[in-house]
Amino acid sequence: MVGPSSSHTAGAVKLGNIARKIAGEDVKQADFYLHGSFAKTHQGHGTDKALLGGVLGMSPDDEKIRDAFSIAEAAGVNYAFHIADLGDVHPNSARIVLQDQQENKYELIGSSIGGGKVMVNSLNGMHVEFNGQYATIITSHFDRPGVVANVSSVLSRHGINIAFLKVFRQLRGSEARMIIESDQTIAPYILDELKELPDINSVVLVDL
Repeated sequence: MVGPSSSHTAGAVKLGNIARKIAGEDVKQADFYLHGSFAKTHQGHGTDKALLGGVLGMSPDDEKIRDAFSIAEAAGVNYAFHIADLGDVHPNSARIVLQDQQENKYELIGSSIGGGKVMVNSLNGMHVEFNGQYATIITSHFDRPGVVANVSSVLSRHGINIAFLKVFRQLRGSEARMIIESDQTIAPYILDELKELPDINSVVLVDL
């Protein structure tokens, strides 16, 4: 771990790692909205460099985190840090907004909850819950009968055991998110098969 606090550095790196997995590696702009103690101590504890280092693909023990600003600039990644009130969330929380070269935006709100552990609470404006400790499949899909069964069937056929599965939605019949956590490796061809299922809009794997 680089930095004085696992909550303010190791956890922050993991939040950045998760954001990178969701947005992809083609990031051109990263905005970080820091809440609570993240906002108060982000410079002194290196939370700012840790978050950016995570977005750049660094691990919590990567010595290059100290040079995250210059590495981002050399890679053409613009970044900015903002102080924000994110409401009723953990004190060590951040909203991360990434934009890729095609102008697509990706947003998550997550918290560093201690001991290097994290919890993601929101993806692109929708409430979710996952911690990144498992290989995590995230789908965006239409809230229709059979979608969960179809996804589960594909995973079962490939011998993937589901440790946890949660579905989140805002309105009946509207866009929904499925969070599937497994302690097994998820091969790319399985993700490709899931993407071809009816009513599936997108599939992303977060595997740290």
